[in-house]
Amino acid sequence: MADGGKSKAGTSAKVSPAKVSEGPARHYHGHRERLRQRVLDGDGAHLRDYELLELLLCAFIPRVDVKPIAKELIAKFGTVSAALGASPERLMEVKGVGETAAAYIRATNLLMQQAARDEVVERPVISNWAALLNYVSLRIKHEKSEQARVLYLDRKNKLIADEKAGQGTVDHAPVYPREIARRALELSASSIILVHNHPSGDPTPSRADIDLTREIERALAPLEIRVHDHLVVGAKETISMKAKGLI
Repeated sequence: MADGGKSKAGTSAKVSPAKVSEGPARHYHGHRERLRQRVLDGDGAHLRDYELLELLLCAFIPRVDVKPIAKELIAKFGTVSAALGASPERLMEVKGVGETAAAYIRATNLLMQQAARDEVVERPVISNWAALLNYVSLRIKHEKSEQARVLYLDRKNKLIADEKAGQGTVDHAPVYPREIARRALELSASSIILVHNHPSGDPTPSRADIDLTREIERALAPLEIRVHDHLVVGAKETISMKAKGLI
């Protein structure tokens, strides 16, 4: 009887340690493969927002069920877009997101911005307005403090440079007309488009926004550099001050 007991114990001891450790992981390994296959099969458009984010997380968070992390990111930031646009510091506030994951999420957002910029530089921005609005929205919509940028254009209204002109508090970013004029001359720009965000989410131009735009117009007028527009980026839309008749 004793030998028989040892024999049974010996038989059960032959179970592979690898199989034991893989058992609990199968539920998400199979799920990951199904998500990947749906994208490869062209069915990715039907994935839920958290599933798309989950698939992205799979690439750089191995051996972990990332669905709860994806759902927590969306719960914290509200949308996939906001999660991708969040700072690494805020991303790492979510349990399971370390420096590596935060860096890759940030890199994904930068790739989106670069792709949008590529669409802008192909044609004159005035005749490619939808692409321009998409680009500036991706660039600064999710900034938590106000940021002012200047798009410098050549004689054909093609983008020469997109540069930050000021970074400030939640409701103010200092902008200096003389600095914009100096930089426009350095770049041989013929015109500019001003852009800034409203972290409150409401893109309605303020009185200060209108006054600053007119001050910049006066500074550039002697140089024959035109201010095409001033775009105010909010949470859900971007307002053109020119279209509103404000400049």
